[in-house]
Amino acid sequence: MRARISVIFACVATALSLLVPGTAAGATTAPPPPEGGRAIFGSNGARCVIGFNVVRNGSYYFLTAGGCAQGGLHIYADEARTVPLGTVAQVMGGGFKVALAQYVDPKKQQPGTVHTYPGSLEITSAGMPSVGQRVCRSGPVSHVVCGSVTAVNQTINLPDGVINGVSRTSICASELPGAPYFTDGRAVGMEIGTSGGCVGGTSSYFQPISPVLSAFGVAVY
Repeated sequence: MRARISVIFACVATALSLLVPGTAAGATTAPPPPEGGRAIFGSNGARCVIGFNVVRNGSYYFLTAGGCAQGGLHIYADEARTVPLGTVAQVMGGGFKVALAQYVDPKKQQPGTVHTYPGSLEITSAGMPSVGQRVCRSGPVSHVVCGSVTAVNQTINLPDGVINGVSRTSICASELPGAPYFTDGRAVGMEIGTSGGCVGGTSSYFQPISPVLSAFGVAVY
C-alpha cells in the first residue's frame, strides 16, 4: 500500500512540474536582470551589450552600441529572441554610434547596476575620465577587466569615420562595443571596440559617458 501511494505522489509531482514554468525538463529559464555588461540580442541578428541603464522624465532606457545602434531595432533579453527587452528610440554619433533603447515597460525601474561576473555593482553617478584613473570594464566576452586611463581627448579613425574626444586605457581584452567602463560606483564610458577592443596589443578606447548622457538628456541612477 505504501509503495502504491509513493507511485501516486510521484505521478502528481510530475504532472505539476509540467504546469509550473521552469520546473519541467527543457523548460525555458527566465533571462538574468538587465544590468550593464549583460549580453542582449537585436532582431537583426546582432549580439550586443547593455552599457548603462538610464532614466529620463520617469521613463527607463538602456544604452547600447555596435550592431544594435539602429533606429527602431527590437532588442531581446535572450539569444532565441523570445523575450522582448526594448526598442531603439534614438541613435547618436558618426564613426561610433550609441543607441538609447526604451524598455518594453518604460515605467518599470530596472537595476541601476553593472554586472560584475559574478555579482553586481551599483552605479550612482557619472563623470569624465582623467589620466591615471583606475577603470574597469564589464562585458559578456571578457567579463571584468581593469586597468588605467592613459590618455584623454584622443582622435581615432574608424571604418565608419573619425571619432574625437575618446579616452585610451591600458586594458587589452576583446569586448563588444558599448560595454560599460566604470570606477567604483561611477560610470565613465562605453567600449568603442576597435580591433576587437585591443589596439596595438596594449590599449583599448572608450567613449566618455558624460557627453552621451547630455546628448540624450538622460541620467544614470
